[in-house]
Amino acid sequence: MLSHISLFPFEQYWWLYLAFIGLIAFMLLLDLGVFHKKSHEVSFREAASWSVVWVSLALLFNVGLYFFAQWTFARDAVLMANPNFSAQAAAYGVSLEFLTGYLVEKSLAVDNIFVFMVVFSYFAIPREYQHRVLFYGIIGALIFRAIFIALGSVLMQYEWVIILFGAFLILTGLKMLFGKDKTPDPGANPILKLVRKVLPVTPELHGQKFFVRSQGMVYATPLFLALLFLELSDIVFAVDSVPAIFAISKEPFIVFTSNIFAILGLRSMYFLLANVMHRFHFLKLGLALVLMFVGAKMTFLNHLYGGKFPTAWSLGIIGFILVTSVLASLLIKPKDQNKGSADSQTDANKLASGHV
Repeated sequence: MLSHISLFPFEQYWWLYLAFIGLIAFMLLLDLGVFHKKSHEVSFREAASWSVVWVSLALLFNVGLYFFAQWTFARDAVLMANPNFSAQAAAYGVSLEFLTGYLVEKSLAVDNIFVFMVVFSYFAIPREYQHRVLFYGIIGALIFRAIFIALGSVLMQYEWVIILFGAFLILTGLKMLFGKDKTPDPGANPILKLVRKVLPVTPELHGQKFFVRSQGMVYATPLFLALLFLELSDIVFAVDSVPAIFAISKEPFIVFTSNIFAILGLRSMYFLLANVMHRFHFLKLGLALVLMFVGAKMTFLNHLYGGKFPTAWSLGIIGFILVTSVLASLLIKPKDQNKGSADSQTDANKLASGHV
């Protein structure tokens, strides 16, 4: 894609952003108001079905984006005046950027699944209420991601910011590669400690309620604390994911839509993979390499390729890394499998009892 051309400038295409947000709002209302009106435990089959729905919607949107981009480029008189410019090729580049960005965000979201597991275990949230917590958590994540992307679209206009974020992603990847795994401790979070001091919290759940009123006072429930911790953790994850996707595309609309579609499928992906995440022990290595590759693009690879590392190559490299890490996890068993299983069971028991 031509880096100096903004395909969807907000002042001109604000209605497109609004239409996309309207579509997402309709899908979320349909999700909670119809399919999950009553709290229930999400089965593997249901999670798989919703995963197919969200992925299919993202792919259909990408097809529509391709044709809309082609029509937009073709009608632009400035671009048409350039005999070497191909509207079809440019639209293909836009579509490829969306797909690559979507894959990056989808893969980085895997880390969220582990946090979901820890938080739900720590606060003893039953499976039938977990979808409700994730639903409102996703809404908060959409809002924060929109803010971060808006800020990123401004900051990424400066070359030194791009290099700084690229170096940050490389360091984050190295930390994931060589750092020790630490189980997040919700109880040690200073913001949650502050909430407990300011707002009284009930020791037990009250169904699917986030707040309850008793004797003229409003109490938060553990369900609200779980939701708050998920929102805080997503802000931390956004620090990595938003710069990573800007390394794929500088077009805010592509960054926004691919990011949102990846987040929307996060709930179903959690219910689909939560019980088998321990089997993908090489996936962390793959995610670390993805972050380092994306950081390398921002710091020097783009400059080596005339300002834009080929998107098709990026998609191929990222896809190869992820597929290889998954296959390696399935084919190669960890050396300390027995010890790891025992430790995992011990940690699970601690989390369930709240002694972390």
